Amino acid sequence: MAELLHIYMNNPTEGGKDGTEVSSGTELAPISVLLDAGKGEQKAVKCAVRCESGFHIDGTLMIKFVGDHADKWKVAMDHNYTTDTVLTAADWKDEIALSGVGTVNVIFWVKAMSSSDEQPQSDVSVDLQAEGLLVSD
Repeated sequence: MAELLHIYMNNPTEGGKDGTEVSSGTELAPISVLLDAGKGEQKAVKCAVRCESGFHIDGTLMIKFVGDHADKWKVAMDHNYTTDTVLTAADWKDEIALSGVGTVNVIFWVKAMSSSDEQPQSDVSVDLQAEGLLVSD
């Protein structure tokens, strides 16, 4: 499914086909967030998911984080948020279900968090997982 379903970042547009593709297993283009652990920061990244031409998700696509520090990440549905409003307005969850995933962008948001007791680190232990039934049109 990884070759037929893709996740994008860098301000993708709802219903569009833009954004920068996030790497799938290679970590060449990960969703990367720099946080000041001493401040207990949090930052959000606008993302999108879409299928290759001729395919769609039948039903819902479940999006969640997995890995050693998955608890430092949350995901939220989009309700026309901006980077200025999403952190306080979104309903952040461990997992969301996206519907209507086809060949154009469906927007969602991810949030990374740090705590003030963390040591500085480059953590690559967390992956974004997408689970759903991919079918041809």
